[in-house]
Amino acid sequence: MKALVLIGGFGTRLRPITLTVPKQLIPLAGKPMLYHVLDLLPADVDEVVLATGYKADLIDAYVREHPLRWPVRTVPEAEPLGTGGGMKNAGSGMSDPFYLLNSDVIASVELAKVADAHAARGGVGVMTLAEVDDPRPYGVAALGENDRITGFVEKPEPERAPSRWINAGLAVYAREVLDAIPGGRPVSFEREVVPGLLERGLYGYRLTGYWDDAGTPERLLRSQRLLFEDGRAGRSRLPAGAFGTGPVAAMAGASAEGASFGPHVTLGPGVRVEAGAHVENSILMEGTHVEREATVVGSILGPHTRVRAGHRVAGQVLGERAEA
Repeated sequence: MKALVLIGGFGTRLRPITLTVPKQLIPLAGKPMLYHVLDLLPADVDEVVLATGYKADLIDAYVREHPLRWPVRTVPEAEPLGTGGGMKNAGSGMSDPFYLLNSDVIASVELAKVADAHAARGGVGVMTLAEVDDPRPYGVAALGENDRITGFVEKPEPERAPSRWINAGLAVYAREVLDAIPGGRPVSFEREVVPGLLERGLYGYRLTGYWDDAGTPERLLRSQRLLFEDGRAGRSRLPAGAFGTGPVAAMAGASAEGASFGPHVTLGPGVRVEAGAHVENSILMEGTHVEREATVVGSILGPHTRVRAGHRVAGQVLGERAEA
């Protein structure tokens, strides 16, 4: 099987960081968000195809410099094509069936079991579903016998939501699904294509582990916490000479001698945290410098940010080369 990964959108809710960095390359628990998504794939996947849009060149360069365990091919789109248009644009030569992954979903699921469910049910696909308290921002499924999806409403008003089970952004589809997508124009897969698939047999797969859509600063930090608690950050420890609780994921060249840490922190490559500074529940991207006696709490700091000595940064998102 092959995997098709949708890397679209402008990451507007994570600006100003995403003015220069695609959200899929923001590090969570020691590695880019995109790499955590790809970690969900079984090892026997034959190829990963990245359907890229915004800042496609940066995505392509990163995966070339940081090879994955599968062959990877990037297919950029010349103009925004939506979810369905992106699938159509990058879907040439796709396997039957294939995995479809959104690139900003942090979840606990064995995708091989989703593929097994598709093989057993024999329809056109199996869509993973997550149960949420507020389904309004998502596509919501109505479920019938054997979790067959009998209706699907994208971003419904509360009174129109048929359930609290939403499209979790991870699926297995038959290749014929790509044929149902119109070519040559932007297409919303959820609004224009999914309703037409229901009569051909589209099924739900209810997730029982954690799930999060890492599209806002609050959810990004929550996703990082979930990854740390799940152990998917690997073996994390405090940087040499630092103290506090952790866990901390320190990437290559990060230093923090004499600094203190609370839980759930990523230090990107080359980050420097000076003695007496304190960091917790935050993401510090490449080259960030936190000076002595400064504090960073609940924040996401873009590449090469500087926090001046003695200053406090709390609940902020700062773009590349910002000063605070």
